[in-house]
Amino acid sequence: METDEPQATLPFQLQFDKPVASQIKIAEWNPEKDLLAMVTEDSKILLHRFNWQRLWTISPGRGITSLCWRPDGKAIAAGLEDGTISLHDVEDDSGNVLSYEDRTSRFFPAAPRVPRMPGLVSGDTGFIDDNEDTFRELSNSSHQRFNILCSGDEDGIICFSIFGIFPIGKIVALSKDLCHLIVLCFGELVEDRVELNDKQTSRHCLVGLHCLLLDTSIFWKRAGISLCSFLNSTILWLGEAMEMDFTWNLHATCDEEIDALLRKNELHQVAQQASNIEDLIEVIRASLSIMCKQWSNAMHTFHEKFDSLSPLIIDHGLDSCPQEEFISLLGGARTSPPVHQFLVHSLGEVGLKRVAKAVQSAGKELHLIIRDHLQPAAEIIGFRTGELRGLSRWRSRYQGIGLDEKLINNATEKAGMLLIQVERLMKVLSTVVYQFQNFFAWLTKCIKLLMSEPSDQLPSFNSELVIIFLKFLYDQDPVRQLLELSEIDHSIEIDLDTMQRVRELVQFGGFSDTEFLRRTLAKEFEQLESSFKEAFLMPFTTISKKILCEDLLPLFPIPSWPISASLKVPTSISYFKDASPDASTCQTFQLGLVDYISFRIPDESFSDMPNSIGIARGFMHDLSSVKKGYTSLEAVLLRVPDGYHCVDLSLYKESQIVLLLNGTTSTSESPGNAQMMIVQASDLPFVSVLRSANPNPWKMHGLKDSGVHLQMENEKVRCIPHSVTAPLAVSASRGVACVFAARKRALVYILEEDEDEVSDVE
Repeated sequence: METDEPQATLPFQLQFDKPVASQIKIAEWNPEKDLLAMVTEDSKILLHRFNWQRLWTISPGRGITSLCWRPDGKAIAAGLEDGTISLHDVEDDSGNVLSYEDRTSRFFPAAPRVPRMPGLVSGDTGFIDDNEDTFRELSNSSHQRFNILCSGDEDGIICFSIFGIFPIGKIVALSKDLCHLIVLCFGELVEDRVELNDKQTSRHCLVGLHCLLLDTSIFWKRAGISLCSFLNSTILWLGEAMEMDFTWNLHATCDEEIDALLRKNELHQVAQQASNIEDLIEVIRASLSIMCKQWSNAMHTFHEKFDSLSPLIIDHGLDSCPQEEFISLLGGARTSPPVHQFLVHSLGEVGLKRVAKAVQSAGKELHLIIRDHLQPAAEIIGFRTGELRGLSRWRSRYQGIGLDEKLINNATEKAGMLLIQVERLMKVLSTVVYQFQNFFAWLTKCIKLLMSEPSDQLPSFNSELVIIFLKFLYDQDPVRQLLELSEIDHSIEIDLDTMQRVRELVQFGGFSDTEFLRRTLAKEFEQLESSFKEAFLMPFTTISKKILCEDLLPLFPIPSWPISASLKVPTSISYFKDASPDASTCQTFQLGLVDYISFRIPDESFSDMPNSIGIARGFMHDLSSVKKGYTSLEAVLLRVPDGYHCVDLSLYKESQIVLLLNGTTSTSESPGNAQMMIVQASDLPFVSVLRSANPNPWKMHGLKDSGVHLQMENEKVRCIPHSVTAPLAVSASRGVACVFAARKRALVYILEEDEDEVSDVE
């Protein structure tokens, strides 16, 4: 703790200095509340209050590469190293937000959740662990707010996901008008040029960090998005060879936006239905998997006991099978020695009860899963698909975003077929479980008689059903056949009369695919999933084609390629109010906002520009004037003082930049002094940057002669008596910063000098 200097002389008040169990690699403040989410080196997510009270800890079981809060602070997204994104709610209240009415709640109860299988460990099966009950997955809910999650992977693929779940575009900070996307990426840019004289094509390769501007106005045109209330929050992450923004963008409506919302909400409506359908598909997938495992365990218990009868028959020199021996016993013949030995010694009454209990329990559990998860999910999918079917027929509004009527009709039919398959599963399961119970009741009486024990009080049994069981169920498993997806397509035998009636129903609006009864439930689900993937791929493809690159800004080169995974370049993108006189002419629809892009330039990029930080602004500002030959793009080069290097940086509010610097003379024995400082970016001497191509495409190198030396004595600077590491977590809404020391400590500073105290979480 810092106690040797008076608090009044220090620019930033130190609120806490706390130890952390593991080194932190990612940290992000909640944009609306005093909550700090951190990712440790062993890929655990920690959530702390400002007073450092830990709320929960979760471990996804996979490496975490990125973390991002939704702008309203109610959800957090974690990017995982396998390419998936895990979404978590931190509160349950969805708020009172006007949106497209989802009629599903009128006819159905709350959507089912993924069932849990007792005894399984999270991470091995993918199911939610019990210690994750402190938050809810962002699924199985009626999505009331239109929001978009932008993510990028190491292969350079950028994806938009509405509600964070439904992929809607493939092309990462969106402008606040939702019309533009700024992308920072490492990569090799290849520009093709055709020479007019010899028609030869020359290739000019640029390897380094680039800034791209993409036109994403399709979202504004089709989503009913409010311009004045759109929020943005950005997190940057570094992949193996690609650096992308990972961004939540949230739409919060207000009264004057009602008309626009009703006119322009096609994407909202489609994504609302489609994302819920995908949630429910996961419920069905998990239900089938759990039911198949539970039933297989019960059948394993049955065969583990009853398979020992066959070797006994062979040992006694008999040429028969267990079914024949049991039928002979049922017919009143003398009990054969192998059957007697099996029933009295190998199986016994205790063993029979254990097997019967396993089958009965499995049957009960399967019925519960069908009733509480599988069947409701299938029914709601059918309803939601019907809603999409109605929308797809309004071609003038929905064809433009790729909602294809033919593909939705096919998915609707598959949803109906799945419902019939679920009904069949229930009937088959009930029949099979009852057959087992009848068979076990008969064997119980047989064991009592063989052991000369009273059997008058035992439940009765049906001899004919015992014969049916021995012929058709003893060594067959119709339940597992329906549940298990096999590489070999099992065809279920259907009598000719039933098939004829199914074909006749086509004339009365029945299913056009009359072979569905020959398929198993698992196979039907596979076809259902495939049909929805095909249907939802159309909006994805259609929207992607309308996202175009408008501008390119090369920032700095990387000498070696491919980029080393150890390369970490601090960057930050944000939007601030433009105080310039011509701010009203900006492309952001009278928002008066200008983009700021800040980044540390690696020393190996430009040998004559060591220890430098680049700041560019106006990249997407007033594009119309650019087409007329003017430019609004400006940049400035900051030179970090000798003896320090930039560890991390973050754009703060009111065009300020928070810099975290480490002393270059630090050692393990003498850590040296680190510095945290705030620079007013709007006061820096920005220089206009031409957008046109030139012999030296790297724009920042052209500023080497006009670089500004950072004068620490003129800025707000706080000395930190530790060697510090990235990340630097800054909350613009709360005016606080969290700095992590190399010796596993977290230091929380209040950045607002006039702020005496910081309120706790609301």
